[in-house]
Amino acid sequence: MSKLSICERERKQLEKLNKFQLGNQYKRIGYIIAIGTFVLMIARKYIEDSHWLKPVLHGVLLIGLLLISLSKEKVEDEFIDSLRSQSYRLAFIMAIVYSLGQPLVNYAVATLFNQDDELQGFSYFQVLFFMLIVQLMFFWQLRRMNK
Repeated sequence: MSKLSICERERKQLEKLNKFQLGNQYKRIGYIIAIGTFVLMIARKYIEDSHWLKPVLHGVLLIGLLLISLSKEKVEDEFIDSLRSQSYRLAFIMAIVYSLGQPLVNYAVATLFNQDDELQGFSYFQVLFFMLIVQLMFFWQLRRMNK
């Protein structure tokens, strides 16, 4: 197998991965999963001994948001693809800023109210949830502004 054909095959695989999207019907499934999980997260507060349920609900909520994020619009063209790329880029930048700034804000608030003044991190769920929500909000806002 020649070196050029290997490179060409890798390039095609990357392009195929880059264009990966789910069908529009998955958006509705994602909304149902995300909203249902959010309701269950609220209901979990009233159930005793449900600590094991929290990470499961976090994972399911992230899956629902990911389905919404990866689903195609009813009319998917190059413009929508461009808006989607911009929203992913902005969400990535905002997640980095959030990850760097949030522990400092938590520390400042804890110091201000004389609580434990340790610099604490946060969970993967917070970062991923923030990133997916910001991506969806930027995408919806960019689409609305460019209609």
